[in-house]
Amino acid sequence: MSNRTVVAPMCQYAAESGRASDWHLQHWAQMLNSGTGLFIIEATAVEPAGRISTGCLGLWDDDTASAMANALHRARRWAPPVPVCIQLAHAGRKASSAVPWAGGQLLSPDEGGWPTVAPSALPHLPQERPPKALSEADLDDLVMRFVQAAQRAQDMGIEAVELHAAHGYLLHEFLSPLANRRNDAFGGSFDNRVRFPLRVFEAVRAAFGGVLGMRVSASDWVDGGWTPEETADLAVRLKAAGADYIHVSSGGVSPQQRIALGPEYQVPFARMVKHKSGLTTMAVGLITEPHQAEAILSRDDADLIALARAYLYQPRWSWQAAAALGGTVSASPQYWRCLPAEAKTVFGSVSVGAR
Repeated sequence: MSNRTVVAPMCQYAAESGRASDWHLQHWAQMLNSGTGLFIIEATAVEPAGRISTGCLGLWDDDTASAMANALHRARRWAPPVPVCIQLAHAGRKASSAVPWAGGQLLSPDEGGWPTVAPSALPHLPQERPPKALSEADLDDLVMRFVQAAQRAQDMGIEAVELHAAHGYLLHEFLSPLANRRNDAFGGSFDNRVRFPLRVFEAVRAAFGGVLGMRVSASDWVDGGWTPEETADLAVRLKAAGADYIHVSSGGVSPQQRIALGPEYQVPFARMVKHKSGLTTMAVGLITEPHQAEAILSRDDADLIALARAYLYQPRWSWQAAAALGGTVSASPQYWRCLPAEAKTVFGSVSVGAR
């Protein structure tokens, strides 16, 4: 990585039957030209039923792999060399939902919805139809789907994989006692609740040769839910299993959450996880200003700073950070003449004439 900024995974809801579209081509090219040190592709379903919505990206067969490889190759052609990570995911009981601007609620079969699955037959919202509780045979199949998606990512030259165990989706549902009420080896105690996410991680680690990490929700923000202390304990086990990093977010598993929003509100979680586990730790959440991000790194609260909405609003955020902090970034030569006079050093010693 050329610097410690990261474009966090952001769902675009623009796929066509799981296949990357022209929207992804232009979006990825923008993010790869942002000056970031790492670009993470949005939550990508390992099977069709694992999509959050009908517009969500997938990587479950040759068609979805071909579409992604084509769009990514074309986007990378017009950008400086930036490592790419893909977030592999299954939405669990939060699948089959409308896109956010249409309300985001569970779709009925008449609206194009499909049956959902989860650790237990508990709906996310009380009024929603309950998901199917996964059998042990179902779990075996899901492990293989994660592995196969990671192998497809590796085949197309993606350098890193992030497993999505946050925001109320399937792997997080196994971790949280609010969603996991199983009475077998995958539910109940901490050891049992972490068993399936760790099993997925270990299987992907054995099959994927690149950088591998996990995104977690460090707190459910609900009494009796998953806790920051449990997150730190999970991080210790992930490190022992060969994890390269952990990405620390929070919330998403319960509508009863009460999140104490504010600048850097998730950074204390990242600090706890980092200092207990020793894992390379990514902080995210209401980190918006360059000096703020630099202070988090300087305090040793985290090793990497991820931003999401900030990059949607300002796709050149890392350029601005480099100008503010006296750093440099890489950019395509088509952009070398665009900087204002006070930021001319951002691209290093570049001299471009004009005709």
